[in-house]
Amino acid sequence: MADSRSTSDQEALSKIDTTVPHSARIWNYWMGGKDNYEVDRIAGDAYREVAPNIETMARGSRQYLIRAVTLVAGELGIRQFLDIGTGLPTYDNTHQVAQRIAPESRIVYVDNDPLVLRHAQALLTSDPEGVTEYIDADLHEPEKIIERAGETLDFDKPVALMLMGILGHIQDYEEVKSIVGRLQAALPSGSYFVHYDSTDTDESLKDAQQGYDDTGAIPYVLRSPAQIAAYYEGLELLEPGIVSCPLWRAEPGTTPELTDIYGGVARKP
Repeated sequence: MADSRSTSDQEALSKIDTTVPHSARIWNYWMGGKDNYEVDRIAGDAYREVAPNIETMARGSRQYLIRAVTLVAGELGIRQFLDIGTGLPTYDNTHQVAQRIAPESRIVYVDNDPLVLRHAQALLTSDPEGVTEYIDADLHEPEKIIERAGETLDFDKPVALMLMGILGHIQDYEEVKSIVGRLQAALPSGSYFVHYDSTDTDESLKDAQQGYDDTGAIPYVLRSPAQIAAYYEGLELLEPGIVSCPLWRAEPGTTPELTDIYGGVARKP
């Protein structure tokens, strides 16, 4: 087993391109993580010079994830989570938040990035009562994701589908809507959709994103709040709807800073 894991690590490392920046590694850098390279730090610093609020956005998105998973696992009683576009582990990842509330929770992470694969072992930790699994798969093939996730999750019972900051990496808007719809169609009634993505509502963010895209890295499309709202069609939005993430059920007594990442939580009827 140790030899197999070592081989997998070596294969993953051989696929990592350190000549161009990578969004997951830059996000990790902005959140204070250490799983990044010089090319990512340079790109992250350049992005921040144009859009100084980006670190606030990154950290605010994690706080939103924590609040959303806390609600879904706690008050709403969901015990199964499908988190697609996992990214690099930092702090309070989905399984940690969910299993603090309900140790029996089952979490499936999905990503196709070799550096994330290298760190899969860090993600594959679980409370003994629950399960944490990792799938190396592509968001462009939602049916394959559902099929493989079905080895761990029971799709006859409610599931929380999480798409956190990943949909902008799919360039074609109609394809994005199709993928989201196909994933949601696989969920039973009583499931939840948990999501956020960056928006095109700030000129400095648009300029910074264009500069990043010009480096040769995988582009990220900033979309309008109206375009993002289409992902929730046919679902029952929970209050306060689709809003800037720091405003979504902010902790009482806090004064959240508005950012250009919008998200929401919705129930499948």
